[in-house]
Amino acid sequence: MITTVSDAIDAFGVDVLDHLDRQVTIPVHAGAQRQGDVLVLPRKGNAAGAVLPQAGFPVVRGEAGGNTHLLLADGPVTFDTKPATGTELTLGVLSVPAGSTAYLTHPEHGYVGIAPGRYVIRRQREQADELRLVTD
Repeated sequence: MITTVSDAIDAFGVDVLDHLDRQVTIPVHAGAQRQGDVLVLPRKGNAAGAVLPQAGFPVVRGEAGGNTHLLLADGPVTFDTKPATGTELTLGVLSVPAGSTAYLTHPEHGYVGIAPGRYVIRRQREQADELRLVTD
């Protein structure tokens, strides 16, 4: 059973940076969540997509030497990807069946748990001098 960051590292082989507490309990939520430049928003509907591979699925790859946000699964979690474009913020739709948990991980942010349900995974954007994607 995955309850702490240390458990997740052992289960998935995806480490976090040294400053993060490996004994902290990973929160598992069914509501809206944010991890860096990625949003997880509840959505109604039926399950869709392909089962996440054991190695996970990179929803946002690290740019310019940055780190990747990786979706991982404890159970038959599915993800229906959307083609990335410069203006499209939706990355895909995540479906977590009862008895399963999805995890979003990033070396700098650690792990967040996603409870059973259906979710839209999106990028964030910010308004500065111009609209742009949030960079992590």
